[in-house]
Amino acid sequence: METLDCAHRILVSGCSSGESIEPLSAFQCPTCRYVISLNHRGLEGLKRNVTLQNIIDRFQKASLSGPNSPSESRRDRPYRPSPTMSVSGERISCQFCEQDPPRDAVKTCITCEVSYCDRCLRATHPNKKPFTSHRLVEPVPDAHFRGLTCLEHENEKVNMYCVADDQLICALCKLVGRHRDHQVASLSDRFEKLKQTLETNLTNLVKRNSELENQMAKLIQICQQVEVNTAMHEAKLMEECDELMEIIRQRKQVIAVKIKETKVMKLRKLAQQVANCRQCLERSTVLINQAEHILKENDHARFLQTARNVAERVAMATASSQVLIPDINFNDAFENFALDFSREKKLLEGLDYLTAPNPPSVREELCTASHDTITVHWISEDEFSVSSYELQYTIFTGQANFISLYNSMDSWMIVPNIKQNHYTVHGLQSGTRYIFLVKAINQAGSRNSEPARLKTNSQPFKLDPKMAHKKLKISNDGLQMEKDESSLKKSHTPERFSGTGCYGAAGNVFIDSGCHYWEVVVGSSTWYAIGVAYKSAPKNEWIGKNSSSWVFSRCNNNFVVRHNNKEMLVEVHPQMKRLGVLLDYDNNALSFYDPANSLHLHTFEVSFILPVCPTFTIWNKSLMILSGLPAPDFIDYPEQQECNCRPQESPYVSGMKACH
Repeated sequence: METLDCAHRILVSGCSSGESIEPLSAFQCPTCRYVISLNHRGLEGLKRNVTLQNIIDRFQKASLSGPNSPSESRRDRPYRPSPTMSVSGERISCQFCEQDPPRDAVKTCITCEVSYCDRCLRATHPNKKPFTSHRLVEPVPDAHFRGLTCLEHENEKVNMYCVADDQLICALCKLVGRHRDHQVASLSDRFEKLKQTLETNLTNLVKRNSELENQMAKLIQICQQVEVNTAMHEAKLMEECDELMEIIRQRKQVIAVKIKETKVMKLRKLAQQVANCRQCLERSTVLINQAEHILKENDHARFLQTARNVAERVAMATASSQVLIPDINFNDAFENFALDFSREKKLLEGLDYLTAPNPPSVREELCTASHDTITVHWISEDEFSVSSYELQYTIFTGQANFISLYNSMDSWMIVPNIKQNHYTVHGLQSGTRYIFLVKAINQAGSRNSEPARLKTNSQPFKLDPKMAHKKLKISNDGLQMEKDESSLKKSHTPERFSGTGCYGAAGNVFIDSGCHYWEVVVGSSTWYAIGVAYKSAPKNEWIGKNSSSWVFSRCNNNFVVRHNNKEMLVEVHPQMKRLGVLLDYDNNALSFYDPANSLHLHTFEVSFILPVCPTFTIWNKSLMILSGLPAPDFIDYPEQQECNCRPQESPYVSGMKACH
């Protein structure tokens, strides 16, 4: 109504005094300067501004509704879903036409949210600002561009997101609705976050699906292989059983022949005995008849004349019958023959297919080592089904990916055909970690144990008396050195230590690989230097005062580490009686420890270029060497060590006066 009044005032202001307004057919819009044509209805025939009317209607409804209004409550008002998208080819009418039915729309203004026919579009969107910025698209259904509507405020589009309730809301919900105190986010921010999350999850899901597809392909391949192997094993089973039955058939035939042959032999022997008995019986019967006939003779002369010959024959027949009649042997009746296949039946009942043995397990607690050997012990659950073992080993290089190391089999040494559950490997590098695998083998296949890391002991050594200072006394076992001012009979040689005020000695080995640990019992000595040096290090000065030696030193109450005449103080318990030295040549490190207290004192990082020799220098008392030792457990876990280095203002200071 207010808009109509405004148009009436404009029309009246454009007329001259006393002129009637009815005959006027057009006037100019003050906003867009477009000339508005009037029909026979005059101002009543003007087209309605649908966009403005929608805005007015929405705010009027919003002003009547409140956060507690039952009519606007989400709980009480039934949900009316937005119209569904129209299918292609649906007729879209102009929303600005007054005629009935309205004309077909040719464009939809996204800005106005109204579809226009060609005539209404020209009337409402002249080629002037601000209409030139309106976005016109092909006609679309109303629900398509209006988007989702608010559930609590009818015809209000959602334009923000309530974080607290996790739902879409409109501006009125935040201003006057139940979400006014809730945290909200813009749709674009929420869109980006949710889109990013969805894309990430989708990527992971696609990746997972790819992994599942690969896994499924492998499973299908395994299923196919199972089918192939099953057919092969079934054919092998039939072949083996046929061979067994053939063996049984052949053995049956052989045994049956043996039985028949034994039967014939025994019957032939018995038949001969029967014939002999029959012959003897016939002769005896004739002789008996003759004797009985003679016994009937009563004439003594005739009896004596005929009976004498018969009596002799009867006596001879009686005597010979004891020899000719054989003893009956009941074994000839074939009763001591038996067919006992119970053992074979048990074997047949135990017939089954053979599987690869279970992986053996290396018993690291039973394994032993020296400086150049390692004895590996293992156990197997299927010991009786294992035909042999195979031992594989290689130097542990610190590779994190064991699979890549295992695949490079060229670097592995293999010991085949081991029958026991232990084996000693000789010729190993001292102070070196190795990886060992044990493979259990039978006709069905083989399986490997888990890898076991074992280490050879450090290189053992003794003090070399040929290099010791003339004022040092070296024990017969070469493990102890002691200052001895009276020992001056030794001849001087270029390799012998010859410094004044310091008495040095060296080990009888030069180390160029591996990890080696030894300890030095310093006892009550208060002036010593212990470390390593190249062969070229000067012999006429304290070790550590040149670039070819690295030492830990005590000078009265000062404990220092020294290299190239530079020193750094180290905090050490003054009553320390043993010093541990760890030379990791392969990793370019020389470390010193207090083994009694499991403390790390200092580590030199050295790029060794030549073999090094253990070196010792004392001023008073004596030192004792303990070499070839395994590294203590606390050294294997460097994260548990404490470094007690206490640098001065500069990391190193020039040589201490007290050590000169």
